[in-house]
Amino acid sequence: MSYRYGASYLDPGLNTLVAPPPPIYTYYLYSWGSNSSGQLGLGNITYYSSPKQVGSLTTWSIIGKGQTADWVAALKTDGTLWAWGSNGNGNLGLGNTTSYSSPKQVGALTNWSKLALCWHSVLAIKTDGTLWSWGQNQYGQLGLGNITQYSSPKQVGSLTNWLSIACGYYIVLATKTNGTLWAWGDNRSGEVGIGTSTSISSPVQVGSLTNWLQVAGGGYFSTAIKTDGTLWAWGRNDLGQLGLNNRTYYSSPKQVGALTNWSIVSSGINQVISVKTDGTLWSWGDNSAGELGQGNTTNLSSPKQVGSLTNWSTPSAGEYTSAAIKTDGTLWSWGQNAQGQLGLGNTTSYSSPKQVGSLTTWAKVTCIYLNTYGLQY
Repeated sequence: MSYRYGASYLDPGLNTLVAPPPPIYTYYLYSWGSNSSGQLGLGNITYYSSPKQVGSLTTWSIIGKGQTADWVAALKTDGTLWAWGSNGNGNLGLGNTTSYSSPKQVGALTNWSKLALCWHSVLAIKTDGTLWSWGQNQYGQLGLGNITQYSSPKQVGSLTNWLSIACGYYIVLATKTNGTLWAWGDNRSGEVGIGTSTSISSPVQVGSLTNWLQVAGGGYFSTAIKTDGTLWAWGRNDLGQLGLNNRTYYSSPKQVGALTNWSIVSSGINQVISVKTDGTLWSWGDNSAGELGQGNTTNLSSPKQVGSLTNWSTPSAGEYTSAAIKTDGTLWSWGQNAQGQLGLGNTTSYSSPKQVGSLTTWAKVTCIYLNTYGLQY
């Protein structure tokens, strides 16, 4: 980890005491699991069942999260954007459909800030608050008002107040700086959240509230947390993935229980993993591969705590696989492991959390399809 920090200082231009800049953290990038299209970024197509470092750089900052297939994208601390793996839909943003087994820079810009990955498309926000998209677009998930596929970034509208983004299969969820929630793309199960099942090819506001905080897209369903700590879900619910204690589909947001202490939510293909403000870990939805971490393979239609620990910090739900980091910097994973995506050095599936190695320097984790990616101090 490298950082920049210091005491408060007098800004000569403002002639006032200013808080120091936040720390700038830099990380090593690791990957493991399936590698049929070079999606591990290691320059080969060899599968690995334990973490392997991608190059030697320590300047990685964000791994794109979403429901991707056999490719990935990530940001560096210098604001550059990189992508690798399968590229049949132009999803790497490189202006072609050529696949790559090692990271390739997308353009030359240095102002990329946030990143979300759909099945074969990308949504990204720049530091100026503009929103960009590229890749597959058959449901209008690029938000460009059409269903045309693009192999390089295209700006979504002209607004400069986009704050956060998240992707499901073919849906995008986004918040603006004013706290409003917006969505577009495939809407077959009501996952856009506007009370219909009609697909939308440009951003549409979900309700009129201005207190949305965090969003997470799943496989044909959506979840979100508000600033008051409440948890909401909508869309497909055949496996109880909405956490509403039923199997009913909803085309508009429904509150999950009445608690106000939800902190972080991560949606996988059909399961949800969430951490509360007290550090407890909760899960619900599909559990056919033990991905809920409950020690069994029983589906759950309402949130249930995973164990009794109170030191969970960062959850990530993927394709029948889940992972999370604890406050002590250790990394844990569970669920399906046929491709070694749990990082445990084997291909054995587990229905309860297992520690990945013994390191205590893990900072971020992302489960994507049959792969897992992690950032380490």
